[in-house]
Amino acid sequence: MRNVSCILFFFLVVHGATAQNGEEVFTFLRYPFSARVSALGGNNVSVVERDPSLVFHNPALSGAEMDGMVNLNYLNFISDIHLGSALYTRALGENGAWGIGANFISYGNFRQTTEEKQTEGEFSVEDVSLNVFYSRNLSERWRGGLSLKFLYSSLESYTSFGLAADAGLSYYDSEKEFSAGIVLKHAGAQLKAYYDERQRLPWDIQAGFSKRLAHAPFRFSLTAMYLNTWDFRYIDDTNPSYAGDTFFQTLIKHVVIGIDFIPSENFWLGIGYNPKTQSDMKLQSGNGLGGFSAGGGIRIKAFDTGVSIARYHPSALSLMISISASL
Repeated sequence: MRNVSCILFFFLVVHGATAQNGEEVFTFLRYPFSARVSALGGNNVSVVERDPSLVFHNPALSGAEMDGMVNLNYLNFISDIHLGSALYTRALGENGAWGIGANFISYGNFRQTTEEKQTEGEFSVEDVSLNVFYSRNLSERWRGGLSLKFLYSSLESYTSFGLAADAGLSYYDSEKEFSAGIVLKHAGAQLKAYYDERQRLPWDIQAGFSKRLAHAPFRFSLTAMYLNTWDFRYIDDTNPSYAGDTFFQTLIKHVVIGIDFIPSENFWLGIGYNPKTQSDMKLQSGNGLGGFSAGGGIRIKAFDTGVSIARYHPSALSLMISISASL
């Protein structure tokens, strides 16, 4: 009980430290850094698997069973925007684990021009997060996890630094094959602004559960996101009659649905649907598959490989590749 109280206390501390004003910065933290999570809709905090990349979405999903594992992820997002991550996990006794990792996003190169539109050269934009993870079994079915993130951003000659933390809980009943999780994500502050005004981090509260059918190799996941806010504000110049979402439209944008097919421990297929992504990327010309994602993975000896695709724009599919290995 003391361990649970410490986790809840940490939730309150990092929540109180979150900045309340200004636009968001380091928003790349919202992207999936796991092919399995990407295939299941881009957000999942409850799936229990021997997959180190899940720790980026809930630090309580890491454990001693991932001792000595390395994980690499790469996402070709849109055009020349690329994301990636690297992670190493290690057991800490029988009931604990720790890990170190990094995430990055490169937005590509941009032309630098004067007010008279004369080209002076090019500049690049990158964001980086260096992470430290810790998890511990609180009981037979409960596990808690924490992560600390050191954030850096470079935009031409401007730089920014930040500090953030995740705090999560995971519940797993192996007999019923039911799991659940809740996470406070990206809570912290921008320590150094690009120029004058500091901006807030994209903090979020997510919760969800996963349930595998008793007599079929299917698992259903439901994840609730943006639990720290209700309304999503939109400006739609193409639809003058738009006056905001209905209650149901707002509610469904807080939900992500995922289904995976797991016939064995060495193979999986998954599909997901994210209504908010579908709404954000909706175009008059189409993009009917926006918000949908799919993927699969296979295990060969000590290597696990996963691939996922998601459609964010009618002209491009975003491809993610994940590789994990036991050293």
